[in-house]
Formats: sequence, C-alpha cells, structure tokens
Amino acid sequence: MEVTTMAQAMQLHAQALKLGSEPHHQNYTKLFTFSALSPSGDPNYARLILSSLRTPNSYYWNTMVRSYCDSSDPFQSISLFLAMHLQEPHRTVPKPDNFTYPFVLKACGKLKDAQIGKQVHGLVLKVGFRCDKYVWNSLIHLYGKCGVLGDARKVFDEMSERDVVSWTSLIDGFVDNGMCVEGIGLFSEMVESGIVPNDATVVAVLRACAETGALEMGRRVHGIVEELGIGERVNVSTGLIDMYCKCGSIDSAREVFDMIVDKDVCSWTAMIHGLANHGMSREAVRFFDEMVNAGVNPDERTMTAVLAACRNAGWTTEGCLYLKEMRKRYGIRPNLQHYGCIVDLFARSGQLEEAEDFIRKMPIMPDAVLWRTLIWACQFHGDCNRAERLIKELNIDFDDISNFVLISNIYASSGKWHDKAVLRETMSKQGLSKPPGSSKIEVDCRVHEFIAGDSNHIEAHDIFKKLEEIDERLREEGYKPEVSEVLLEIDDEEKAFQLLHHSEKLAVAFGLIKTKPGSEIRIVKNLRSCGDCHTFMKLVSRIYGREIVVRDRIRFHHFRNGDCSCGDYW
Repeated sequence: MEVTTMAQAMQLHAQALKLGSEPHHQNYTKLFTFSALSPSGDPNYARLILSSLRTPNSYYWNTMVRSYCDSSDPFQSISLFLAMHLQEPHRTVPKPDNFTYPFVLKACGKLKDAQIGKQVHGLVLKVGFRCDKYVWNSLIHLYGKCGVLGDARKVFDEMSERDVVSWTSLIDGFVDNGMCVEGIGLFSEMVESGIVPNDATVVAVLRACAETGALEMGRRVHGIVEELGIGERVNVSTGLIDMYCKCGSIDSAREVFDMIVDKDVCSWTAMIHGLANHGMSREAVRFFDEMVNAGVNPDERTMTAVLAACRNAGWTTEGCLYLKEMRKRYGIRPNLQHYGCIVDLFARSGQLEEAEDFIRKMPIMPDAVLWRTLIWACQFHGDCNRAERLIKELNIDFDDISNFVLISNIYASSGKWHDKAVLRETMSKQGLSKPPGSSKIEVDCRVHEFIAGDSNHIEAHDIFKKLEEIDERLREEGYKPEVSEVLLEIDDEEKAFQLLHHSEKLAVAFGLIKTKPGSEIRIVKNLRSCGDCHTFMKLVSRIYGREIVVRDRIRFHHFRNGDCSCGDYW
C-alpha cells in the first residue's frame, strides 16, 4: 500500500496493530517514515508511534530527530538528542551515532544557539567522530549560521579531507554574515584546489557577487555554470538573474531569463524586481502582466516588486490600485513591506499628508520603519514641523541607531544645533555610532571598499590627487557643492571638503584611474545617494565620457552624458 496522506498512514497503522506486527516490520517503518518526514505527514503522530514502541532502534530515533530539526520547533530535536545521550536507567535507548549529530547540529544552527552547539561539538570530539566528514560539515554549517565565523574556519582548517559541502558551508556562512568579499575569495580558493562546485555553491557565491556588485566575478561564475551544465536549475538561473540585476547589467539578466524554458514565479519576480530597481518601471509592469497571462500566479515578493516599480516611478494611483488587487484578484494579504512601498511612494512624491493618513488607517500595526520613512521625507521636503510633531507623538525608541541619526538630522535641518549636540552626546554615552557611508567598486575581479574620507587605501595619495583634478574640472563647468547636504555646524569650505570625500566620489576617482577610457564604472553604496553626489556623478559622466552605474540603498542610477536614468527622482 502506497502512503500519500495521513489518512492512509493511520489506516496502515490500524492494519499493523491488528496483525500484531513487530516494530521492525516494513509497514511500521513505512507509516512512521511518512508521518515523520513527508510534507503531508504529522511529526506529532510519528512521536506517538515512537513512544508506543518498546525497543525502537536508532533508525526511529534518528528519523524523529531529523523530523523535528526540519520542523518549526527544532528545539524538540535537541530534547530527543539529550534523551538519547543521557541514557536514563531501565531504558533501552540507542546512543547517538554519526547520523544523529548532523541533524542536532543543524537544529542548533536554526535556533542560532552557538552555546548548545559548542556543547554538542564537545561531545562529537569525546565520542570520536573527529574524522567523520558529515559531522564536521554540520559543525561548519552550525557556526556559520550562528555568525561564529572564526570557529567555522577553525573546524574547516582542521579537516583532513574537505569536499564540496565543506567549502559551500563555509562560503555560505561568510556570505550570510555580510563578509561577501571573503566568501568570493573562498570560492576562488575552492576552484583552484580542484573541488568542483555544485548548485548550492554557485548560488552562495552569486549572492556574494550580487551584494558587492562584483560583475566580473559573477560572469566567471556564470562561465562555470555553463561548463557544469547546471544553468537550467531554477535556483541557479534565478541566482544569475538576481546577480546581473544587482550588478547593474540588466541586459545580461534578460538574456538568462529568456533562456529559461519553464519560468516559475521566482524567475519572473527576480526579473521584475531588477527592472523596477533600475527605474524601468514600465517594463517591470509589462513583465508582470506577461507573467499573469502565462498562468503564473504572483506571490508576496512579486507584488513587492510591482509596488517598488510604482514607487520608483512616482505612480501613486497605480500603486494603490495594485495594493487593492492583491487581495481581491490574487488572494494575497498585504504585509508591512507592501504597505511600506505605498508610504514611501506618497512620501517621496511629497504627499506627506496622504502618507501620514495612510499609515494611521492601515489595517495592521505600522512599525518603526514606516514612521521613519515618513519622518525622513518630512526632512527631505522641508516639513520639519511635521517631523518634530511625529517624533514627540510617537515617543521614538532611542535604542535604535537609525532613530538617533534621523532625529539628529531633523534637528540639524531646523538649525537646532544644541538639541543635536545633546542627542549626539546621548548616543556617545550609549556606545552607539552612525555606520559610515561606504562604497564598493570591482576592478580586475577584486572588490575595493571605501568609506567617507578614507585614507587607508594603498593608493589613497593618487585617489585624492585625482579627486582634486575632477573637482577642478567640474567647477570650470559651473559645479557648486551643495553644502546644505552637510548637516554639521561648520563653515562652507569645510562642508565642501567633506562632500568631496564622500565614499562614492573616492570610488569613482579610483575607477577613473584603474579602468580603460570609455569603459563603465560600477559602484555599490550602502546608503542613499545625496543630492551633491548625484549632481557630481552626472557631470563626471559627461566630462569624462563614462557611463557610471551606482547602486545605492534605494535603487540604481545610470549616469550617461550628464543625465541620470532616475530623472532626478529617487
């Protein structure tokens, strides 16, 4: 009897009981395995079966540990492991073996509990699994998930034999914890050592390339994908689309997309999101319509992408219409991210009253991010009275550095330097500091990162010299630094100096030095571009005859011949 539903599993159980089958009988094993591991199964029913058996062998226990590990309550996996390990008197419970430990370590990783994980690590050493590759790979995965990368690397280095899973687990850990440059470096080491990557490795390194804007490296990975013949796998093709979109090469993303035979919702969504972030809102909406006409139903992420397209184009009417259609036409309940797109849409377009009214009438509780979006827009559009009213009314939580920075900027915009100074002193006492603006640029497959005023780069002298040259040429063309962007109580000359040394300007100067005349310069920035940098990039693109692609926290900017793809709306 083939088991495909829990009703059939219970019927099989009834037959086994009626026949008096022993626990090792194939019917028992079949129904237990289905209950524990099948997506249509029921782990609680499997646990009842386990509890009813007199002497369940290690297969039953390990399967149950695995079942809980993959469930929404992975702590139960650890509890079962402890029951196996403690060996209570008068109980014949099998000891944990090399099949038990990987699932327990995975459960610790899901819980992000490094302390329990380290205790299990100690037991691994004690019982003699030092040479078991699968257990050791699980330790790397655990420490990566918990962000303890030093321990992950230590385990990796101590392995006598490493396979593709070992390398992939370590790369994944670095990428998950924001150390993407290091992840890319590990991938290069892996390939040079002769280990053939699999689709999981490729997806991990593509995420790293996407995050850092490492297009050249991404293209190399794409070449490896073609050599391995794994480009048709959904996770790989979607990863390639996402990488090309986030690295600023929307045409390459489209080529990958067009090659996919059976496009699923993930492929469509990645492409729609990429088009939206590049300011190609009409194309994004057209792709959405094509997706629906092809019979592919959108999900929550797809609707976020469509709303982002409306936001980036300033289409308030269309955005609100898509929000209404989500539930009515597609049966998708809007979440905070969807509502946030509409708030941002109103806020960026200067409709501050509408944005505030929308937040207050939302059917779900707004979070701090939504209110921050509105308060930032108040500062941007010069409505500091509304911003200060909201700050007082909302009783902003001062444990969040983002709130400190936002309110500090509001005070500066209003000329309330004393209030700003008091706030900054409070920040200092609490040990909080504003994350610096940083920009990354890839040259010859190596990612270089700059922070504002950075003088640590090995070629800093040449970069500063190039910046002075650029500044001089731009001023000859009528460029004047927008000193109002600097919210500090200093003179205009000092403000202009600070503006000139913003991270993306250091990156573009480095790019002009290191890349061929006429070639593109691609920069990834961690913050929203300021108005002065935006003007600066437009002029550089015209005067130096370069296309400059900047990805900031909000969207892409393609600077060509003195114009920007965003139409100065971002």
